[in-house]
Amino acid sequence: MDRREFINTAVAGAGLSLLPGAARPGGNTAHGNEIHVALIGHGRQGGVLFDAMRNIPSLYFQAVCDIWEYRRKDALRRVRSLHRQTPNEYADIDEMLATEKGLDAAIIATPDSWHAPHTVKCLEAGLHVYCEKAMSNTLDGARAIVRAAETSGKLCQIGYQRRSNPRYRYTLDQLINGNRITGQIVNVNGQWNRSFSSSQELLFNPSLAAKQDVLSRYGYEDMRQLLNWRLYRDRSGGPILDLGCHQIDVFNWFLGSAPKSVCAFGCNAWFKHREHFDSILAVFEYDTPQGPVRACEQVVTASPGIGGYYESFMGTEGTINLSEQAAYTNMVPSGNWMKWEELAHRGFLKQEEPLLRVNRLGNVVGSYPSHPPPDFQLPGDLSKPPHQPHLENFFAAVRGNGTLNCDARLAFASEAPVHWANQSARTRQPITFTGEHLSDSPGS
Repeated sequence: MDRREFINTAVAGAGLSLLPGAARPGGNTAHGNEIHVALIGHGRQGGVLFDAMRNIPSLYFQAVCDIWEYRRKDALRRVRSLHRQTPNEYADIDEMLATEKGLDAAIIATPDSWHAPHTVKCLEAGLHVYCEKAMSNTLDGARAIVRAAETSGKLCQIGYQRRSNPRYRYTLDQLINGNRITGQIVNVNGQWNRSFSSSQELLFNPSLAAKQDVLSRYGYEDMRQLLNWRLYRDRSGGPILDLGCHQIDVFNWFLGSAPKSVCAFGCNAWFKHREHFDSILAVFEYDTPQGPVRACEQVVTASPGIGGYYESFMGTEGTINLSEQAAYTNMVPSGNWMKWEELAHRGFLKQEEPLLRVNRLGNVVGSYPSHPPPDFQLPGDLSKPPHQPHLENFFAAVRGNGTLNCDARLAFASEAPVHWANQSARTRQPITFTGEHLSDSPGS
């Protein structure tokens, strides 16, 4: 496959998984090519996913479900603006599943502690499921999703959307594996800086609050806990599971391996009274077919500087800094520049002008003993909104036109080490993984 053919496939968002574990295709739905969808949870991330689905054809949003009436009404407004039809609305998922007929798929974007219960219910009801990451705030919850997906035979895509991102797939397939552009990868870094302003607690208009009996029925003490569930250990896995898990999934994917150990450190530097660390650093050790690799993941949720996130793959022949944010993506050779320039000449890379450059990751001028190495970029035809290709891949698989890029078992292999990173940070002890640590079956 040449570069143009690969890009056409990648942008379609329905490529095959690069690792084993992709679920079998779903086949035709009861409505022909049209897929009837239920939206479950319509907070900030639910809105992001809906916006990503606006340009995917032949989706019919049949039902919306959220315990907060304010959010249900917002979901209804969005659907009406798109299709001029009003879906049925529910506060309770059990009532929705018992009442609605003809649903094909569910999009689940509830808080992490509800992901497993809601996903399992939908799979058992015969629906294909797209579930936002993380699979659960607990390992047992994540295991329950794997079992339910395999028992039901339904498709279950987990929202590690980089797996379908054309730029990531192109980088791995064509550059790292296809042309060995980095040589042997020896070190990996992931950095996620969330700005201080973005890390503040969410506020609400008291006149729009959910009724207290509704909150209590679903286990919330008050509106503060409903809106800020990420701050509580019984609701979420903290910043490294909320943010860093995306990057650790990329580590596993690009290295083709699971880590063998983790050593993590956390602190509350800014938010002294929060249950989760506001900053965490985890070092994972890998044994890959090419040799040992150490991967460092750092999440800072009150960064005083600019926000941003990226993954850096450092090899014997060059370094790739990759991100969903295009401005954070650049590539620098460390040895054979002519090989990289030849790839640019053939259209695999885009070469910047050989002028004094500003370091994209820190907005500071690079310091070199002589002339700086040339910068390279990905081709400019690999961009789509971050979540859209992953949803396209899911719906293509539901129609039987592909396989999932990140099914439940594949997602669990990346997510389990993140849970243990939290444990390592709390105990300040390294953890060497055994089969029991990373097993998706309880008691294994």
